[in-house]
Amino acid sequence: MRQDDGFSAGAILLSFVLGGIVGAGVAMLLAPQSGIETRKKIRDFVDDVSEKATDYASHTREKVMSTVEKGKDFIDEKKAALATAFEAGKEAFEREVRK
Repeated sequence: MRQDDGFSAGAILLSFVLGGIVGAGVAMLLAPQSGIETRKKIRDFVDDVSEKATDYASHTREKVMSTVEKGKDFIDEKKAALATAFEAGKEAFEREVRK
């Protein structure tokens, strides 16, 4: 789904997600707690985000591969139908030329 200004819905959603991640990181850095606790929270947060990003990338890769396979099947199907139609037209032309 494209917007009038050229940004896709996915790009806008990704912008909000990344903004939320940055905001959460800044909030953790500014929270009144010890450095050890802050580093542990940041490490846990980064690990969680990394895991989610990996899952998202894997899911997206699977969807893209599925869509590519469907596209290949569609093209092969249409190519076969077009070849059949071309051969039928060629035979009809040859029959008309022989008359």
